Amino acid sequence: MIKIRLAHLGLAMAAIGFTAATPLLGLSVAVAAETVRSEIGAPLQAAQNLMKQGKNKEALAKLRDADNVGNKTAHESYLIERVRASAASSAGDYETANRAIEKLIDSGKLNASERKNFEDGLIGNYMRAKEYGKANAAINRALKDGNDPKLRAYLIQNYYSMGQFGQAQKELSVELSAQERAGHTPSEDQLGMLANLYNRSGDKSAYVNTIEKLAANYPKVNYWTDLLNRVTAKPGFSNRLTVDVYRLKFANNLIKKPSEYLEMAQLVLQAKAPAEAVKVIDRGYKSGVLGAGADAPRHQRLKDLADKTLADDTKNLAANEAALVKAKDNDGLLALGYALVQDGKADKGLPMMLEAIKTGDLKNPEDAKLRLGEAYAAAGKKQQAISTLRSVRGTDGTAELARYWIMAINHPMS
Repeated sequence: MIKIRLAHLGLAMAAIGFTAATPLLGLSVAVAAETVRSEIGAPLQAAQNLMKQGKNKEALAKLRDADNVGNKTAHESYLIERVRASAASSAGDYETANRAIEKLIDSGKLNASERKNFEDGLIGNYMRAKEYGKANAAINRALKDGNDPKLRAYLIQNYYSMGQFGQAQKELSVELSAQERAGHTPSEDQLGMLANLYNRSGDKSAYVNTIEKLAANYPKVNYWTDLLNRVTAKPGFSNRLTVDVYRLKFANNLIKKPSEYLEMAQLVLQAKAPAEAVKVIDRGYKSGVLGAGADAPRHQRLKDLADKTLADDTKNLAANEAALVKAKDNDGLLALGYALVQDGKADKGLPMMLEAIKTGDLKNPEDAKLRLGEAYAAAGKKQQAISTLRSVRGTDGTAELARYWIMAINHPMS
């Protein structure tokens, strides 16, 4: 009889990450010395030596000598499976490794920490072998002992890989709701997967809600573009809000094409905000989008028109204001107040807008609050802008645009 110590076996357990494979997990394990028979100990030592040389398949073959010994004790069987698990995992023979690990987990000889490591390794091997059903069964067993974000991420990924999109959506929704209740922001990958799942299921409302969270927390061109395209295509969206959509795009630096600069400039000129039109056109020229190509003369004509309109409005400001007051044209005064804010005269324009709204005599009261919020934002008054925008209601797109303005103010595009 001899004593044998299996020290520091490196058990290569593949742990597959949420979006990409992570490095192999080396588990250093010390097994307490215990007497085993030489006919068991000798092949075990030989197998370990082969493993050190990288000859893992040969190590597995050597273990058959130990398997053939009769009347093995529970400890001898345990040591054999421990070496087999390591050799098979290193050799990429995950079916053999998994059977060995299952026996180790059932042996009752692992402490809590070791058991957790072996369970994680087993899950990793199942996933490497694309046995997602077995992986998820093992994950669900492990989750009964307490929540593990990493394992829950694997669970969701596996359901997705299996084509069980409804189950993946359910699990991910529960996970993200728990994170939000705890005050944590879900990761971009998690929100992106949830949006994908909602899109697959045809749940447009939930999809847009998730894209809103992506745009709010991880502002990117594709999220904002998707969001604004969808709100304008929504049944009941009012075309009179097109100018407000452009204003939001402009604030987020989403306007890139000559046609977009031209259309926005024309819309804000029609809204009697020539200073804003000048800002739009100037940015188009500075970016090199306007003033070049065959349409350069057209761009120049629009620029000249905006400059002249602004000069005329500035010259005739007092007369125009008096005429609007005399006619009790509160919609006109609201527009004039907004134009003044865009022209750098917020101290006069904001009170004018507030007074017009206060009368209650407006064609579209919710539009008025939306534009007051936009004016506050343009004047750099963040808190007043957010407070005003939160009060906007309406089912024609005003409420959505107000909410998106708040997102843009809190998390501006870089």
